[in-house]
Amino acid sequence: MNSDITIRVGLEFSYDAAAPTPMSLLIQPRLDPWQHFQAEQFSVTPDGNFSEAEDAHGNIVRIFELPAGRTIIRHDALVSVPALPEDYGAVDGAVPLDELTPDLLRYTLPSRYCDSDKLMNFAFEKFGLVPHGLPRVKAICDWVHRNVQYRWGSGSPYTAASEIIAQGHGVCRDFAHAAIALCRCFNLPTRYVTGHVPDVAFQDPGSAMDFHAYMQVYVGHRWQTFDARFNVPRIGRIKIACGLDAVDGAFSTLYGAATLAWFNVWAYQVDPAEVQLGDPIDLAKRLDGTPVLRFPPRVPVLAA
Repeated sequence: MNSDITIRVGLEFSYDAAAPTPMSLLIQPRLDPWQHFQAEQFSVTPDGNFSEAEDAHGNIVRIFELPAGRTIIRHDALVSVPALPEDYGAVDGAVPLDELTPDLLRYTLPSRYCDSDKLMNFAFEKFGLVPHGLPRVKAICDWVHRNVQYRWGSGSPYTAASEIIAQGHGVCRDFAHAAIALCRCFNLPTRYVTGHVPDVAFQDPGSAMDFHAYMQVYVGHRWQTFDARFNVPRIGRIKIACGLDAVDGAFSTLYGAATLAWFNVWAYQVDPAEVQLGDPIDLAKRLDGTPVLRFPPRVPVLAA
């Protein structure tokens, strides 16, 4: 029996530009062994030409020019993912430095928002005696989850991990930056990830849907997912982009002056037999938002 579930993810937002403004977008879920497109739609109104490329971290980037006036951008997709918590099959074992490729080693270094060089003493004082590998990563996530308070709307584009730890509050990107920087203090390759986290087998908190930031750590010779904000394994997470920190994961980057006028994001489990792309966003048809994992009803096959 197929144990995958279907998540509808997407966004619609509009920009106002006084003059033509180049822009890049990171909004399309990555091609990944654990997530598969069933269908996808992308539109820009008014119509415009755009190019698609892969950046240095393997993310799918769309590049185009906002015309003067208002532009509406919409992306909608049905994505198939396993109905399993993300810690399923977790593998321990920190990888020695001499076994890391240059592409992996870059994720052990300080970056703009993950200033691990400023946290070395703090990290070794707090976590130096914790066994290396998964136990240390989990201890770091536990500490960040307990000691950084989530405050909606408190995020700033100027605040780095060391400052978040000092002030003790932030938004999801700040939780990710803090945990990433602390992991990098121990030469654990750790990358910043953006995506969607629907409330599959999880109680709907009642807040507006939005993008989410978390991290992946290279342990046991594979990338494994951790989220210091929620700090519990989730089902149905959809990965969009990864990189050194939030600079590499911004959903849009403007190369000029334009204003975000409106923004809406959705991510929820649906029955693909009942919901098609192009349908209105109708949360009455969502299957998630409760602690119980729900599958679409299946029609029994009768013997001949």
